[in-house]
Amino acid sequence: MSASGTVISTTTDPFHGAKVAVIWQGCVVTLLRDDRADIPWPGWWDLPGGGREGHETPWDCVCREAAEELALDLTREAPCHSSAHRDAAGRVVWFFVVRPTVLDVAALRLGDEGQAWQMMPLPQFLTHPRVIPQFQTRLQPVI
Repeated sequence: MSASGTVISTTTDPFHGAKVAVIWQGCVVTLLRDDRADIPWPGWWDLPGGGREGHETPWDCVCREAAEELALDLTREAPCHSSAHRDAAGRVVWFFVVRPTVLDVAALRLGDEGQAWQMMPLPQFLTHPRVIPQFQTRLQPVI
């Protein structure tokens, strides 16, 4: 169970993907999505995470995605929040919040997806007109 009392999913029940808000020193780790017409939210600021592979759990999914996208190792972290939601297509997606005890920001590097990454101040993330809106809505009550 997380600090917020939400059960952290170790389930392998069907879900589509998972995202994580990594909060460090008043900022959240963000990714600027590729600007391609064949993906949702092209050119918008996003959180690390993505689609499920195989039978991984939601936490395993988001840890793998964070490593692929930013060389971010979350495997030793404990989420302070986790919740399941339905996306616009009705699929189950997971949302996690992590406040690492240590984060080597200098070691973060962009993988093969996205245009850029940024440590975005939380107030800016919550009000930015080009942040994917559901992540602003999901993060607001848990920060």
